[in-house]
Amino acid sequence: MSPHSLSSLLSSANSKMQSLSVSPSSSSSANRIAIAKFSPQLLSHFHPFSSSPLTFTIKGLSSCPSSFLLHRAGKSSPFLISAPKISSFRVLAASLPEAKSDEPSKPSDLVQSLQLGVMFATWYLLNIYFNIYNKQVLKVYPFPATVTAFQFGFASLMINLIWTLNLHPRPNITRSQFLSILPLALAHTMGNLLTNISLGKVAVSFTHTIKSMEPFFTVVLSSLFLGERPSFWVVSSLVPIVGGVSLASMTEVSFNWIGFSTAMASNLTNQSRNVLSKKLMANDEETLDNINLYSVITIISFILLVPFAIFLEGIKSTPSYLQSAASQGLNVRELCVRSVLAAFCFHAYQQVSYGILQKVSPVTHSVGNCVKRVVVIVSSVIFFQYPVSPVNALGTAIALVGVFLYSRTKRSKPMPKTA
Repeated sequence: MSPHSLSSLLSSANSKMQSLSVSPSSSSSANRIAIAKFSPQLLSHFHPFSSSPLTFTIKGLSSCPSSFLLHRAGKSSPFLISAPKISSFRVLAASLPEAKSDEPSKPSDLVQSLQLGVMFATWYLLNIYFNIYNKQVLKVYPFPATVTAFQFGFASLMINLIWTLNLHPRPNITRSQFLSILPLALAHTMGNLLTNISLGKVAVSFTHTIKSMEPFFTVVLSSLFLGERPSFWVVSSLVPIVGGVSLASMTEVSFNWIGFSTAMASNLTNQSRNVLSKKLMANDEETLDNINLYSVITIISFILLVPFAIFLEGIKSTPSYLQSAASQGLNVRELCVRSVLAAFCFHAYQQVSYGILQKVSPVTHSVGNCVKRVVVIVSSVIFFQYPVSPVNALGTAIALVGVFLYSRTKRSKPMPKTA
């Protein structure tokens, strides 16, 4: 475009600006505007994508479509000039309905039941393999303190790996929490050590038959330390437990006083840990979730047991001691592999157990633990081909039925009335 044409256009625009006139409205309304005269086709340049008339709202006036504004535009000046008394001028944009967020649907009861069933099956399977591998190791490597310390060390390594990968939040332990957890860790350490001593001396099935007396120790310790008075039915359910264990012990082929007494002592220490844990969890300031409580206890147990194992058994991880297992039927490689597998199953089944405890009630968990003991006893008898007399099998069955009745009795206990 030439400079002469550009100057002509500017002169024409100035002349039109000078001829602009705005006539005041004759209405007495305070909220009024004078709309300028301009070509309606110019709106297409300002809103090229609009397929419906815009809606304008002026305070004091009702909303009017853009077609009405265009009609008024043909009678006024080419610019929008507001009257002095207009207090506000708002343009309301059309609002689209908000899209509904896709909330994750809760799993159905069937899916939750399947997940729980898989967790129980995993718990039982890991227990079976732990007892088999652990018994094989202790049979050729009779150093239960060293074996238990290795299992705690492997579990501590797995726990720190879980915390490092943020698979579970790492707890912040205060001094008061540590002092409260320390007795639990001591009981946990002694309970697992005594169990391994028993497993090294007697059959797996007999150790777990004796350990079925845990409810008896639970009732006694709860009465002494928590002041809980058991009901008549709870005490009645303990009778077949004690009687069944006594009958099984009298007819056990692999009976050994060390194995029997250490299994009984493990019941005492394990249930002391549970009672102390219950007392700890009653204090809101000291509360940790189940998995972190187990994790901290395991790490402390490893620290406590290492010097004790060295003092009690010495350093038994030298090649000469490992080679001695070869004369018993396992070479060094097989001994190391089975030790690692036993330690892995030891940690994994306890993690799964605590995971189940977060999903079900403690009573349901105890019933599942009773069934687990049956599965472990039967599987160990089949795998190791232990000789079992009919009277021994009857005693074991009576004890396990008593454990089941105890669990059912605790489950049917009436709930406390609420105000």
